[in-house]
Parts: sequence; structure tokens; C-alpha cells
Amino acid sequence: MELIRIPALSDNYIWLLCDENKHCAIIDPAESQPVIDILAANQLTPAAILLTHHHYDHVGGVPGLRKQYPKLPVYGPEETQNKGTTHIVYEDNTVEIGNFSFRVIALPGHTLGHIAFYQAPYLFCGDTLFSGGCGRLFEGTAEQMFSSLEKISSLSDDTLICCAHEYTVANMKFAKAVLPDNQIIHDYYQKMLKLRENNQATVPTDLQTEKKINVFLNCHDIDLQKNIGIKPNSMPLSSIFQQLRAYKDRF
Repeated sequence: MELIRIPALSDNYIWLLCDENKHCAIIDPAESQPVIDILAANQLTPAAILLTHHHYDHVGGVPGLRKQYPKLPVYGPEETQNKGTTHIVYEDNTVEIGNFSFRVIALPGHTLGHIAFYQAPYLFCGDTLFSGGCGRLFEGTAEQMFSSLEKISSLSDDTLICCAHEYTVANMKFAKAVLPDNQIIHDYYQKMLKLRENNQATVPTDLQTEKKINVFLNCHDIDLQKNIGIKPNSMPLSSIFQQLRAYKDRF
């Protein structure tokens, strides 16, 4: 498999996962033209569009792609049924197209119907988990998002986190504020700064790395709890997550 990352809008990424026959799945197309251009330049054949949730910066390219490729199937959660989706999918469904076999994982929080598509080692998680951060709670609850992050954390450490935005530097700046004495976080922040200074992408990242540098995956950390004003182990981890997410919203 080959993974192709396409920049779109101001900070989005559209993902293409391509097999050895040059067929590809298109994940969260914010725009159509950049995808059409890449397909043509690389002589790729689109096999399907996969949508993680209904926000415009993830579905905006569907009409243009469907116009160019009228028979192209579109898979997504119920909340995308008026965004061009032709096949509604649910938790634990399997999307099989050619050589692709994606497991659908329900990840409510950012939106109520948010899902991910997982074909090991690739996890297309939309706006649930970012490198160094997680999505805002626009529709779901903190408990839902915390549970969704726990689902992701249970996957193999070599899972590639193919998130949909270039937010890493801002996320790591926040992580440094939460855990200022953490050298791993400090070093990672510096590394990400250099990548962005050279106009290089910071994703995909792997789950093993995220478990070390992503504060939202470390609500159990005693120093983190102390530093955001929580008496250690005084409340459920989901409540600690809620306070941490609220802190990030104000940061």
C-alpha cells in the first residue's frame, strides 16, 4: 500500500491509500481539484470515498469528485447522508473495495456520528486524534471523546495516525505548558517546529509516539493532574480529560 497526503484549504490533509494496482481510497476530501490532479498525475483510479464526519472541510470535495467519477461509491456515517454518501456504515462494519478492507470504528465526541476507517496499520481518524492533541467537542460529550481516545489507544502501537489537520505545533505548545518539565515533549516540539519551518508535514504519526507526547492520552499522569489544578486521582479519568480539554479551549 502507498499513502499519499494532499494538502487542502488552510490546514487540512486529504489522504489517498493506494494498492499495487493503483486503485485508491480517498479519505475526507475537503476539495475535489487537488485530488483530481493527483489522480491524473499518478495515473491512479479512485475506488471509493470514505468520510469520517459531516463537517464541510471533510466533505466539500465530494460533489466535484462524484461529477468527475459518477460511479464512485461514498461511505460514511449517518450524519453524512446528505453530503453525498451512498453507503451508510456503522461500528464494526467492514468496507471491502477491491484489495481494501477497512474496519469502521465509532468515535463520537467531535461530532456525534464521527467514525474512523482502520486498515492496519493505517487509521483514518478525521478530527478525533491529532498529533499531540484531539478534536474539539462540538457535538459530543467529554465522556464520549475520552472513550473514543481509549478505543484508539487500544490499537497496535505501530498504528499510523492519519489525522485530517496540521495542528501539531500548536498542540505541542499546549503540551509544553501542561508538562513543562517533560523532556520528551520538549524535544518533540522542537522537532516539529523544524519540520514546519521547512514546510514539511508532521503527520502521519504513530500511536507509540502519541502515547508519549499527547497529553490527551495521558490523563492518568500525576504531574499532568497536579499542573492543571487537580488533586491526584481525585476524579475519574474522563473528568480529568474534560478539564484538560476545557483548558486547551482557553489556551
